[in-house]
Amino acid sequence: MKTTILNLALIAFIGFGATSCKDGNKETEMETEEAATASEMAVDYKVDTAASEILWEGSKPTGSHNGTIKLASGTISANQGALEAGNFTIDMKSITDTDLEGEQKTNLEAHLMGTVEGQEGDFFNVNQYPTAMFEMTGAENNMIKGNLTIKDKTNAVEFPATVTMDGDKLMIKSEPFTIDRTKWGVNYGSKSVFDNLGDKFINDDMKITVNVVANKA
Repeated sequence: MKTTILNLALIAFIGFGATSCKDGNKETEMETEEAATASEMAVDYKVDTAASEILWEGSKPTGSHNGTIKLASGTISANQGALEAGNFTIDMKSITDTDLEGEQKTNLEAHLMGTVEGQEGDFFNVNQYPTAMFEMTGAENNMIKGNLTIKDKTNAVEFPATVTMDGDKLMIKSEPFTIDRTKWGVNYGSKSVFDNLGDKFINDDMKITVNVVANKA
C-alpha cells in the first residue's frame, strides 16, 4: 500500500464571500476559485458511496451531537497518487445522528433536515436543497481546498487530508476541521445572528471529517 500526503493549493470550499476554517482561534477567510482541471495523465476514480461518509459534530453549552452524511456521487482525478481534480455531491437527506436513540434521534434528524412543518428553514431544508456540492480547486502541502455549496450558497474551505492508494482504490481521509455554518445561511440558534439567546445558543462552528473511498473508473 502506498500512502501519499495530499498537496493542496488552497481555495474556496464555499465562496459567495469567504469560508472559514479554524485552527484553534485562528480563522482564515478565502475567496472561491475556479474548479481544478485534470491533466491528460490523470486517472479517474469513481466514489464508492456505500463506503464513503462525512462525519459531523455540532455543539452547544449543554453538550454536543454527532452523526454522518452520505455522498450521492463523486469523481476524483489523480496522477500517481497526487490529486488533481474532483467533485462530490452530498446527499443531505441522509443526515443521521449517531449519539441518540429512539424518539430523540428521530426528532433531531427531522429538525436538522427541515422535514418538520414550520421548521423547514432552521437548518438544511433538504426538501428544497436535497444535495450539497464540493468542487476541488487545488491540493498541495497536505491541504485540500475547494468550493462548498450548501443551500445554494458557496464558500471556500480547506482542510488537511491524506491520500492512500491501494491498487485500483483511492482513499481520502481528512483530519477534523471546522466550518462556520452561518456562512451557508444555517442560522438557527446562532448567537452571532440572534440576540438574547443567553445560554440557549448553538455554536456556529461545526466539526467535519471527510472519509472518501473511490475505485478506478
